[in-house]
Amino acid sequence: MGRFGTVVTAMATPFAADGSFDAEAARDLARWLVDHGNDALVLAGTTGESAVLTDPERVELFRVVRDAVDVPLIAGSTTNDTAHSVEMTRAAADAGMDAVLAVVPYYNKPPQSGLALHFRAVAEASSLPVMLYDVPGRSGRALATETIVDLAHEVPNIVALKDAAGDPSRVATLLEAAPEGFEVYSGDEPLSLAFAAYGAVGVVGVSTHWTATRQRAMFDAFAKGDVAKARHINAGLLPSYRYMNSDTCVFSQAVKVAMGVLGVPVGECRLPLGPAPEGTAGAATSILSELGYPV
Repeated sequence: MGRFGTVVTAMATPFAADGSFDAEAARDLARWLVDHGNDALVLAGTTGESAVLTDPERVELFRVVRDAVDVPLIAGSTTNDTAHSVEMTRAAADAGMDAVLAVVPYYNKPPQSGLALHFRAVAEASSLPVMLYDVPGRSGRALATETIVDLAHEVPNIVALKDAAGDPSRVATLLEAAPEGFEVYSGDEPLSLAFAAYGAVGVVGVSTHWTATRQRAMFDAFAKGDVAKARHINAGLLPSYRYMNSDTCVFSQAVKVAMGVLGVPVGECRLPLGPAPEGTAGAATSILSELGYPV
């Protein structure tokens, strides 16, 4: 088990019918996720619609969830503006967060030298452990393995990577070169079993909103050498993975519909995502029913 556990969920951010942040629903959702097998939560990550949260909303989210649960909370405190990221990281520390998820600055497409300076500034903003987040499909810039290794060796509180770069084999190279104790989490659930084979300690997921116990069982089976069982569990998760993201329905939309079907209402997504397309609830109901939920 990694320092943040095995199964970490990038929690959806609940909104009320008028589009405002729903603090009570955030408390309820966080408690539901912990009760259903999550070891830790990421708040205000991409799935949590960080791009459309105001700074006060983000801090309020940190505070209300901190009051609701006692698992590790990882703050999505960074943006594509280093000064803003430093400010929000300090705010996350003040709000009682346990760690920071620091995404590669998006749209700017900085060189590796700029990325290194950005992450150093974020790490120096507080004493919180930092999990780097490499997601080139969203950020437009990949975080080079060499940059990760250098940061891991030179910045004591950079301790982990959420890897959504789509290359599980990179994990082996990274872990061989990184200092002892540096950890990798899969950030791409359909590839999590492959990531585990190369040394990932867990997953930072989205379908983990409703599949946390199964995903832990998959990692546990693999760690015990029962590869057949791990593959069987993974096969049962494929419909959830396919449901999560498509050209017409993206992660945040799919999660919010699924949680509504489960009786944990979290509202709709803010624009530019907006409401999920027609038929999403039916798809969610079918998948959740197959997994044994009473829907």
